Amino acid sequence: MSQLPSQSGTSAASEYSPTEREILLQLAHRAIHARLQRTELDLRAPTTHLAQERGAFTTLHRNGNLRGCIGYVLPVASLYRTIAETATAAAFDDPRFEPVTPAEVPDLKVEISVMSPLFPIRPEEIEIGKHGLLVTLDRHRGLLLPQVPVEHEWDRETFLSETCRKAWLPPDAWRHGVQLEAFTAEVFSE
Repeated sequence: MSQLPSQSGTSAASEYSPTEREILLQLAHRAIHARLQRTELDLRAPTTHLAQERGAFTTLHRNGNLRGCIGYVLPVASLYRTIAETATAAAFDDPRFEPVTPAEVPDLKVEISVMSPLFPIRPEEIEIGKHGLLVTLDRHRGLLLPQVPVEHEWDRETFLSETCRKAWLPPDAWRHGVQLEAFTAEVFSE
């Protein structure tokens, strides 16, 4: 997987400290274990920073392959709760995959993408590796995280087309009146 600058180490652009990142990565694993064991987690955030409401996605990989990815586009709960809920949903509720089995859990690697607020963007303003995209037309919505076009080596037009496909729209729908919004994300993984 290609590494974005915000993924490695701590840079001036990092909002979350190495300790906070580790807390969230471990929380994702604990949430998956709790669901398998049918136990409850204490989802009170350990810090005021992690108690802030933020949109976020949790992506699971197993043996280098995508195993699940679920997130909240809008901030609906504390980041701490959001990571627990999205990790569990990525493991057990992503409709593209069968639920994670206990045998798979030791091989799961977690990647977290904490989203900025959404903002309108024009196609020519999109920067590969910096912006994630949300395409909306009527009831159709498609979202791709900033790291996706980097991983697939897409150019801007391909990124726009693939985001439209994710929304179950024609690939060129971005040229014809869709609502186009962008976000940035602080992305970190194990």
